[in-house]
Amino acid sequence: MESPRINIKVIISLFCSYMLSSHYITALRPALAIKECEFPAIFNFGDSNSDTGGLAASIYPSPPPYGETYFHIPAGRISDGRLIIDFLAKNLGQPFLSAYLDSLGANFSHGANFATGSSTIRLPNRILPAPGGYSPFTLTIQYSQFLQLKNRSQLIRDRGGIFASLMPKEEYFSKALYTFDIGQNDLGEGFFANLTIQQVNASIPDIISSFSANIKKIYDLGGRSFWIHNTGPIGCLPYILANFPSQKDEAGCAKSHNEVAQQFNHNLKEATVQLRKDLRLAAITYVDVYSVKYSLYKEPKKYGFELPLVGCCGSGGKYNFNGRTLDCGRTVTVNGRQIFAGSCKRPYVKVNWDGIHYTEAAAKIVFDKISTGAFSDPPLPFKQACHRSLD
Repeated sequence: MESPRINIKVIISLFCSYMLSSHYITALRPALAIKECEFPAIFNFGDSNSDTGGLAASIYPSPPPYGETYFHIPAGRISDGRLIIDFLAKNLGQPFLSAYLDSLGANFSHGANFATGSSTIRLPNRILPAPGGYSPFTLTIQYSQFLQLKNRSQLIRDRGGIFASLMPKEEYFSKALYTFDIGQNDLGEGFFANLTIQQVNASIPDIISSFSANIKKIYDLGGRSFWIHNTGPIGCLPYILANFPSQKDEAGCAKSHNEVAQQFNHNLKEATVQLRKDLRLAAITYVDVYSVKYSLYKEPKKYGFELPLVGCCGSGGKYNFNGRTLDCGRTVTVNGRQIFAGSCKRPYVKVNWDGIHYTEAAAKIVFDKISTGAFSDPPLPFKQACHRSLD
């Protein structure tokens, strides 16, 4: 009986079809083909958008009603509850990050948070506690604190004792996720120093250059996975709207101020592209939080929000913000009568908490959206942020 002939052309054709099909599926849904990362620690750098207690421990503790939604007491966060960084840590199965500056009950075994409220990338002109000042803990200082932690934590672990278990293991520093959310205050400082829009725009290249320099220094210390948030729509925040009468966009936000934020983000994204070329072993993810946050102002009803440009905790006025005389949680006496800037009854329907910062409800929506990778470059979920771009 004659053996059936094998048609080589048919086999090759079928094989090529299979390979093309597999490549096509992977190209359409790349996240399905990539393994999730195992981040044993998170090291966060930033400002009040991700501060979990640095400013409260070092300069200004937040009074009630801060923290009322989740913690039920002030918990170092400049919000009514949890921040994006809190949801990120929880999603990785990690505890909330301890602030590096908080000496009471801190646990750095799974990372540390160097962010402080009012922090900038560059050295500000006015330093807290001066009125209108900014945090002395710039990104460069935060890097120095990270260097201290990296070196001294291993000495403590080697020495043993009760504090050894509160320090990160040496191998965690190369496997950790390094997160960044900073830059908003660099723009805000320019606005409140009465610089023109053009002058603030002109300062952006130097700000971004300083940011990149710190990323490179962390890389030189072994950091490999970087998750970098761009800055949000600053022109939608009540503290800008109440202080700078300007042309409004379709969402009611200050158009020119948002354009500055967009310019900052354009430069930041270009910088991340260059950093990928310079730091060949790094996985660098640029995250567009601006677009997600702006959607909360443009389509508030879609997310269950009301009056998105009006803060929840404040002292009245069109935007419920009067930071010059009465901040959230403070009391002043006017004509013998005490006035308290308290919280609204339903913070869960508010985008903005105190005129500058977001509510827990808004932070949760932003995290849920950015964690998928839909707003990232490269477009990978944050649990895959250890994988380098193939570009």
